[in-house]
Amino acid sequence: MSALPPSNAIVTGASRGIGRAVALRLARDGFAVVVNYAGNRDKAAEVVTEISGHGGRAVAVQGDVAEAADMVRLFDEAEKAFGSVGAVVNSAGIMKLFSIASGRVEDFDAVFAVNVRGTFNVLQQAAKRVADGGRIITMSTSVLGMNFPNYGPYAASKAAVEVLTRILAHELRGRGITVNAVAPGPTATELFFEGKNEEQIQRLAKLAALERLGEPDDIANLVSFLAGPQGGWINAQTVRANGGYT
Repeated sequence: MSALPPSNAIVTGASRGIGRAVALRLARDGFAVVVNYAGNRDKAAEVVTEISGHGGRAVAVQGDVAEAADMVRLFDEAEKAFGSVGAVVNSAGIMKLFSIASGRVEDFDAVFAVNVRGTFNVLQQAAKRVADGGRIITMSTSVLGMNFPNYGPYAASKAAVEVLTRILAHELRGRGITVNAVAPGPTATELFFEGKNEEQIQRLAKLAALERLGEPDDIANLVSFLAGPQGGWINAQTVRANGGYT
């Protein structure tokens, strides 16, 4: 078991959904949190206010993970606010569902820009700037094991996230930094509900052995473990948090 160095964290995509739950949980764990958002300034400010209201420390920093310069600035602002970065959780992502036959290449590129290039941009900065002994956590998906129609580009993007995560763990050998991916199953977020009817939602909820949707806090609890001192022996892994979904 290794102790985490600086107790501050960057959480991308933290204005809503799983990212918001992760930011709030890490703040409860004692982390100072940099709440990254792409466009929803008001929602990010609400997260900062909630953390501050419970005695925590947080700042909101705008930045698009798909833009390398934005991620350099994000880490710059994080270091200015709280010093050396101890943990990074890359929760930013998009999900566009379309078949391979009918999909537009523009939608394919949008998914890969955020989910793959965005992950690369965040991991590149994290590799250079997370303190020795720190934590890096990415977000994959349990959909990878299901082969659902219309999920092809999204699942492919998350497969790339898992590969980048494992390889970075080995590239950081000798620094005591753990690099892991979390792969949620269907989770009750705006991203999940978008474009689905009630029948589809209930069908997906029943696929898990526990027969319910995950909650953002279910995922945040796992991230908390991986980001904390007890997660120090978990490295280069994808941990599937899905209630027995696959």
